[in-house]
Amino acid sequence: MAFSKITSAQNHLLKAHLISVETDISKGSLHAFSIVGLPDKAIEEAKDRVSAAIKNSGFKSPKQTNAKIVVSLAPADIKKEGPAFDLPIALGYLLAVEEIVFDPCGKMFLGELALDGSLRPVSGILSYARLALEKGITELFVPKDNASEAALISGITVYGVTHLGEVIQHLSRKKDRTQTLITPTEPIDLKKLPHKGECANNLDDVVGQDTAKRGLIIAASGGHNIALFGPPGTGKTMLARALHSILPPLSFEEILEVTEIHSVAGCLEGNFITHPPVRSPHHTSSYTSLVGGGSVPRPGEITLAHRGVLFLDEFPEFDRKVIESLRQPLEDRVVSISRAKGTVRFPAHFILIAALNPCPCGNKGISGKECICAPKDIAGYGRKMSGPIIDRIDMWIEVSKVTHDKLLQKSHKTDETAHAKHTVIRTRSIQKKRFKDLSLLNTLNSTIAARDIGKTCILSVEAEQTLNTAAKIHDLSGRGYHRTIKLAQTIADLEQSDHIETKHVLEALQYRQKHFRMG
Repeated sequence: MAFSKITSAQNHLLKAHLISVETDISKGSLHAFSIVGLPDKAIEEAKDRVSAAIKNSGFKSPKQTNAKIVVSLAPADIKKEGPAFDLPIALGYLLAVEEIVFDPCGKMFLGELALDGSLRPVSGILSYARLALEKGITELFVPKDNASEAALISGITVYGVTHLGEVIQHLSRKKDRTQTLITPTEPIDLKKLPHKGECANNLDDVVGQDTAKRGLIIAASGGHNIALFGPPGTGKTMLARALHSILPPLSFEEILEVTEIHSVAGCLEGNFITHPPVRSPHHTSSYTSLVGGGSVPRPGEITLAHRGVLFLDEFPEFDRKVIESLRQPLEDRVVSISRAKGTVRFPAHFILIAALNPCPCGNKGISGKECICAPKDIAGYGRKMSGPIIDRIDMWIEVSKVTHDKLLQKSHKTDETAHAKHTVIRTRSIQKKRFKDLSLLNTLNSTIAARDIGKTCILSVEAEQTLNTAAKIHDLSGRGYHRTIKLAQTIADLEQSDHIETKHVLEALQYRQKHFRMG
């Protein structure tokens, strides 16, 4: 036998594709080893890694043979990236030269080889496991460090291996199988899984600021975007980071979805993500790093924040192009990136929380402080945020200065974070039941389509009159009008009210009106 075909996979635009690793051996007087099929530099260098790994696993190195070795990664029109093809290339060569004998049908192989034959983890394993299940593949061989992630997908047998020699022994049946089988982990007890949160703050850490805390609970309950503004040092950043502490854990399907995104992007810490992710890019971040892109589009920060929180501190300090790029994801919950070869849509369903000062120096309008900003600087600071962006933020909450004598006082409230989280979970369950009863696919009040507001949000006669009067006075846009209703619905759900009452509308309007006092 001088030919072999092994199944592997490649991620492209957050989607995994089957890749056939075909190996052909031709006898000749000179050695040649080539890899074709649009490989990147990491794959080109696989020739040296594979040769050394095969030699150190007790077999003759491909470089010691006078043969022409051609490895084809098909289909050839998909760009191949990363070192995950090392393992299938090595096995394909050994199978082609008949050093080992096994049936590759129904098996998928992924993994980077070290020179001694050991396997290193690779990114994107969860999407490969999903693909294996869809294509009817029954056995998946991955590095041991990736096995727990792959085993989130039930219905396939996952083998976590540490060395090329172990895979060979398992496949060739030279001895009894001693591999550790990583069994599917469903059902998962979310409470027992480790929580690796990016934010350490919670509501108990914040002194005072009851209005802002109330706003965070509303935002978390309904998935609403929120902006915190006020002078420096009043706790805006601490409040923003505390939002993560009151969000409920992800559902099992959401765990798979979010983990897959982070795995493909190569930024997965641990084997899975069980709590909503928090992304907080610096204000010097580029447009591409936030939105995503590149010659082969890759997800940016707004996609990595999917099902979680995107925290933009010093919001007006971001480049205007970056701020304006939030328009589509804040409205459609996706981001579209177009290139010459086509358009890709990345998911981007997140809660935006923005923190900003009243001016560049932060002292404008503050008693006892002198603003040193030039008028043009203040005007430019405010112009960074266009009307459409302001309109897409549901809540504008002022965070005032707390007096020094209160900073060291202990709060009389106990377990404030736990109580708030319980409230958020209860409110979300009310929304879930309502949407299920109405046969809608929505998950949160903030995602209600304009056409469905009449079915989901029932206002009392007085509440509707109050809303319409306020909309005329403040000249609310159509978007602002609908967002106010959705925000009022979340406030009503917090109080477990069957209808939106006048007080709910008034509170929602109060949050939307705050931004008129800025600048």
